[in-house]
Amino acid sequence: MRERPSSRLLVIDPLDRILLFKFEHKQGPLAGQRFWATPGGGLDPGESYAQAARRELLEETGLAVEDPGPEVHQRVVTFQMPDGDIVRADERFFLVRVEGALISTERWNDLEREVMGTHRWWSTVELLSTSDQIWPEDLHNLLLRLGVWLAASPE
Repeated sequence: MRERPSSRLLVIDPLDRILLFKFEHKQGPLAGQRFWATPGGGLDPGESYAQAARRELLEETGLAVEDPGPEVHQRVVTFQMPDGDIVRADERFFLVRVEGALISTERWNDLEREVMGTHRWWSTVELLSTSDQIWPEDLHNLLLRLGVWLAASPE
């Protein structure tokens, strides 16, 4: 089993909503799987977790930060990648507050364009009431533990 160190981002907007991307796998070993997850991804060779967090934030959202801040959470999980590989991911999470809710997908690679169809800013009420799969599965509790209180989204 391959080790996959990765950085994940807890991106919070001015309304205290969290950014999640919807992954929809239409082909390959994960065909039919749908879930929402935080932005982020694997480390490049020689890259630190913080450097990967900064790069992934820019690539997946178009948002640039000089410093993503300290790691706020770690999760080790085993899962299947879109190519079928089983990996043991050592995920480090970074909490990033942003000024606006607009994101850009122009830096996405082909795989991201294929499986990351949409994004959404989620309030705590929406996160707790959805029947959709959310990763990490304890996201709401993690945000509460970190002192992030997600307000209901405006109508």
